[in-house]
Amino acid sequence: MDSQTTQKTELKKACSNCGAELKYKPGTTSIVCEYCGHQESIAVDETGFEELELYPYLREMGGLKHSEQISMLHCKNCGATQHVEENYKSLHCVYCNSPLVIEDAYQDDWILPGAILPFQIDKKRSHQIFQKWVKRLWFAPNKLKKAALDPQFTKGLYLPYWTFDAQLFATYSGRRGEYYYETKRVRNSQGKMVSQRVRKTRWYPASGQVSGFVDDTLIQASQQRKGRVPTKVAHWNLKLLQPFNSSFLTGFVTEKYTIPLNQGHLQSKEVAHGIAKRWCRQDIGGDTQRVTQMDMQLSEETFKHILLPVYVSAYRFNGKEYSFFVNGENGTISGTRPYSAWKIFLTVLFGLLLIGTFIFLAKTQG
Repeated sequence: MDSQTTQKTELKKACSNCGAELKYKPGTTSIVCEYCGHQESIAVDETGFEELELYPYLREMGGLKHSEQISMLHCKNCGATQHVEENYKSLHCVYCNSPLVIEDAYQDDWILPGAILPFQIDKKRSHQIFQKWVKRLWFAPNKLKKAALDPQFTKGLYLPYWTFDAQLFATYSGRRGEYYYETKRVRNSQGKMVSQRVRKTRWYPASGQVSGFVDDTLIQASQQRKGRVPTKVAHWNLKLLQPFNSSFLTGFVTEKYTIPLNQGHLQSKEVAHGIAKRWCRQDIGGDTQRVTQMDMQLSEETFKHILLPVYVSAYRFNGKEYSFFVNGENGTISGTRPYSAWKIFLTVLFGLLLIGTFIFLAKTQG
């Protein structure tokens, strides 16, 4: 590994015309001024992003090659650690909506992301998706509908992930099962004798080896007690990744990774083990398979720290915290939701009154 270098990346970029802050325009490679319309192109590295050799980082762990020093804000309520720019420090935590104050800021070093998937949809579009989703919810409290009407509740967030690549080789032994059928006479539930076709399996020994390239195993690099991104939303097209450029961060919040590289690597090996077992089953063939023993080896392992986009809307209701997520690339939405006890009660009451009215009318007419 190269010797440690720490650099300060300029995250605030001023407009050359009016001096206002330039912000990234989702779906483009440009930063724009919201006041005068001035636009500048983001210089995208045509050489692509770098896959970093894994084991030198695992051995040294303190080496922060490709690192920068940034100001972090720690949420005392839910534990999220996030970077916000100077003019965003009055915002609330993107996960639990608790206030973030400048006194909670500190300087921190992190492994600079190697790649980023820039936002492909803007905040206005994400808010429209959120509004449409809320309108379809039954028994939603009015406070949730108010959050859906106010764009300030929706914030753009870059999530940190690790990706791991490796060459996989595995040897295995097991059994291949092939189905066959026999017809037997059995007594049915009415006590009559009937013919029944019964499936059975013939087992044959199997062994062999499999190999292949495991590409971009995606491991979440942050974890809080609350506000986890739903699985439904956590799917991005990684072919849209761009070499990291801090200009893509302007106007958005960036969360710092809290799951260290070595822990992420252990999780990626579990994923690789599942992939190897699936490959072994495919190699065995037949109608069903059993892998009784498998020895897996990974080589040429590399990794990246990447940032992926989501929009988050968070608020508190009756002492509980709720977060709603919109994928910043494809617009998929998911989240937990509260229910209004009063709306449920009134609906049930109305239903009972309606049933009572029908019964009364029926008796009257009878």
